[in-house]
Amino acid sequence: GQAAPASLEPEGGYVAREQLPLVPQLLGAEWQPLNEGRLLVVRGFAPRKGYHSAALVTTRLQPGSRLAPDADGILRLRFIAVPPAEGDPAALPAAPATDTITVALPFSTIQLNRLRAVEITGADRVLTLSR
Repeated sequence: GQAAPASLEPEGGYVAREQLPLVPQLLGAEWQPLNEGRLLVVRGFAPRKGYHSAALVTTRLQPGSRLAPDADGILRLRFIAVPPAEGDPAALPAAPATDTITVALPFSTIQLNRLRAVEITGADRVLTLSR
């Protein structure tokens, strides 16, 4: 008989990005100008080194990489990252000056026109940036 094709699914299954933990500390967020729109830059911090794959994901599940605001005109985002593995020797204490976790998300002028504000949730607080 035919052997079933090997699965590309990682051992232990996929981790949905929505289930990843929030970045422990939200340091700040700002808009930076782009030619066609603006760049949302968010900075965070974790007490240990080794966090990776940081991302801004919509609180409400949206198709593809859509960034549609909620009915009130506010786009709600979660600042997430994959923590280092338990007992990882590289997960040394982090220094705020050098170990900042930064993510950037571009917004087109059309996307910006649809929203009133962006709300970013970290583990410690929520920041709101008006458009």
